[in-house]
Amino acid sequence: MASLVPVTDPADPRLADFVRLRDVNLRKSLEAEHGLFVAEGEKVIRRAVGAGHPVRSLLMARRWAAPLADVLDGLDAPAYIADDATMESITGFQVHRGALASLERLPLPDVKAVLPAARHALVPEGPVDHATASGTTTRGESSQVSTVRRSRIAILENLVDHANVGACFRSAAALGVDAVLVTPSCADPLYRRSIKVSMGAVFQVPWTRIDDWPQGIDEMKAAGYVVAGLTLGRGAITLDRLVTEDHERLALVFGTEGHGITPKADRMLDRRVTIPMMHGVDSLNVAASSAVVFYASRVHRPERD
Repeated sequence: MASLVPVTDPADPRLADFVRLRDVNLRKSLEAEHGLFVAEGEKVIRRAVGAGHPVRSLLMARRWAAPLADVLDGLDAPAYIADDATMESITGFQVHRGALASLERLPLPDVKAVLPAARHALVPEGPVDHATASGTTTRGESSQVSTVRRSRIAILENLVDHANVGACFRSAAALGVDAVLVTPSCADPLYRRSIKVSMGAVFQVPWTRIDDWPQGIDEMKAAGYVVAGLTLGRGAITLDRLVTEDHERLALVFGTEGHGITPKADRMLDRRVTIPMMHGVDSLNVAASSAVVFYASRVHRPERD
């Protein structure tokens, strides 16, 4: 079980992982050098631990020791206990969720490892009332069930705002996206702000960096994906039309805030797609647009009772 260690000195060297979390440049340097990241809040910590990330240490208010008791019970790491004022002095902000964990990063998988071999959607055939996964119905009739290979992945190209990255991951998890790929210059999905905004969804959706970009688009195409980028550029079709094309494998590219998809990547797209707008609005924030696109292109599955 994790040992509970009271601390009162913000300069205690054992707390180095949690110092000045507001300083983005410091955190990016520290996390890259030491291969760590920081998770905030009970739910996010649980998801990070559940995803297999080794815990280095925790920093929390004593009131969180009981709610996290089952997590602490399985850890061999110190849990530093401090009052709210001391925690704010250490981190540089008020820790509203009361608990922080410093965890080790895991090696990122190869792109091929996160691309799903197939996404199966059950499609009931013939008249049924309530088809189950086994193909039986409440009327006692047999129902043909076909298996359709479906997959959607998202590619985040050079997003610079950690909150936008986190929001995209949260929408991806909520709306059934199979995997997320981030380009070399994209903000870190494991930066504290990204994790916090995603509510820990970065630990639920398979993801990795696609280092060879934009040449990596060819790898997507070789795997059978139609690569569609969200853009206001010439030749763009509407999102509605993309949905009606009903592609079995779809890779959705979202460009950086402001400039959008880079010209090199744009030239390699199979489809250029736009979300129709009204009232003179030309575009949505990338976090909002990703949610719209993920929902519109979702893989339909039978409703459960």
